[in-house]
Amino acid sequence: MYRIGQATDIHQLVKNRPLVIGGVEIPFEFGLLGHSDADVLTHVIIDAIIGALGLGDIGSHFPDTDLKYKNISSLKLLEATFLLLEQANYQVNNLDCTVLLEEPLLAPYIPKMRQVIATILKTDPSLINIKATRGEKLGFVGRQEGIVAQAIVLLERKSNEKS
Repeated sequence: MYRIGQATDIHQLVKNRPLVIGGVEIPFEFGLLGHSDADVLTHVIIDAIIGALGLGDIGSHFPDTDLKYKNISSLKLLEATFLLLEQANYQVNNLDCTVLLEEPLLAPYIPKMRQVIATILKTDPSLINIKATRGEKLGFVGRQEGIVAQAIVLLERKSNEKS
């Protein structure tokens, strides 16, 4: 049995915050605003997995009103999401993500992002695809006011399930 989940996340770019995308800190003059580390890519992956499992959304599991999530690494939230995946007896078949941002160039960081995410999801990095595209100076992305991430995930029930 397969399940599909998709998600979109948006975070505002601000001064005096680190820029963390896909669990990788990227040197840049702006960072993302949020309750946690505001890792837009990891958030969208979490939301897609939770959606595929039919368990609501990221906010229902990790509310931004809960102080225990203040400035937390989103990788910790992905680890907790992986436990939900395991409890439901599913695994990632493949994950495809797109990050929309004007700057910085993500290409040098994508291999590390794939590895970090694959390690937490206990899957092969070849099943994790991450792409980046620019805003071409259009809209809030092009004006460097924010970053958008999108993800779609295909989950597969593990074959070792006993009926």
